[in-house]
Amino acid sequence: MLLPDYRGGSIVNLMASLQAGLGGPVHDYMPLRLLAPEKIAAHRQVMLWVIDGLGFDYLRTHPDAGAMHRHLLGGLDSVYPPTTAAAITTFLTGDAPQQHGLTGWHMYLHELGAVMSILPGRPRYGGASLVQAGVDPAALFAHRPFAARISVEAHQVTPSSIAGSDFNQAHLGGARLHRYRDLDGLLAQCVRLLEDGTRKFVYAYWPELDSIGHRQGIHSEAAHAHLLQLDRAFATLVERIRGSDTLLLVCADHGQIDTTPATRLQLADHPQLQDMLALPLCGEPRSVYCYLRPGCAEAFDAYVCRAFAGKARSLPSRELLGGGWFGSGEPHPQLQRRIGDRVLLWEDNFCFKDWLPQENTYELIGVHGGLSDAERRVPLLAAGG
Repeated sequence: MLLPDYRGGSIVNLMASLQAGLGGPVHDYMPLRLLAPEKIAAHRQVMLWVIDGLGFDYLRTHPDAGAMHRHLLGGLDSVYPPTTAAAITTFLTGDAPQQHGLTGWHMYLHELGAVMSILPGRPRYGGASLVQAGVDPAALFAHRPFAARISVEAHQVTPSSIAGSDFNQAHLGGARLHRYRDLDGLLAQCVRLLEDGTRKFVYAYWPELDSIGHRQGIHSEAAHAHLLQLDRAFATLVERIRGSDTLLLVCADHGQIDTTPATRLQLADHPQLQDMLALPLCGEPRSVYCYLRPGCAEAFDAYVCRAFAGKARSLPSRELLGGGWFGSGEPHPQLQRRIGDRVLLWEDNFCFKDWLPQENTYELIGVHGGLSDAERRVPLLAAGG
């Protein structure tokens, strides 16, 4: 088990390289070892395409994705936890979770007194979104979007289904928003933006590989077929932007591992543990933030040691904060409150889930959020046009 390398080997450092190469101020984190800012600054246009769920190990096991392999610079780390809410916020702000403070799909926000589903921007129990409830997401998150940190024109190419979400709108930072409905639409938007050759930064996001992995498994035939579709789309994009003085980068927020029915564990099967909790489970099924009732810490640790031996570890959350799991430097003022009292870190391919009374139960085959190489490591591709 290794922590993300925030000293030159993570997506935070990629954003540091991009910030410097695109005329922004010096970043608090060092540039990425694989990609110097000078390489970025040498191009008039830069595009970063984030493919949700594309792990480095997964790509290496599929050499038939030939275009991607021909342009593979190497692997780098995501952030902790390696999951969409934490990593996409890093791409959209340039900050590590240590600074931006978003650490999982479900998070307890003390400011609102609620467990929130962060990306949809709704309380976990359902109901109105942040904006509908009268909450300003930009003020709540208090992030400085990456588009506001660079000195070139910025564009964001995003699925129509999420383009107008509270979270996405709060992180535009002056970037011009372009919506699409399918992979052809994403390619068309990107080619259109890059064909004029004016200095700019384009951020594009594609979620479908991750969705297929969750539903059918990242090692399913459906995921493999989609990877090959993405490989063809990448090759097409490289060809279409040739001669436009564009540096095309492809990266990911995290990889995935596949679970089995035997490794998908449920809190409901552990009522004694459930009675020790003050709030529903937060975070991710592979890195679970547990808020404990007063006086339950010792009994909680003993139960985990006894019931989940060889499957999970109970780690005091303060140790993670002090140990550089989320990044380095001054932490977000709410970070300690957002990671609970204990973190259940699951090993092998185990995960852990609870359900609120109104939630429809479902099973995710592909999961992420743990510290295995398959989850933590992501690829970086580069093509110069």
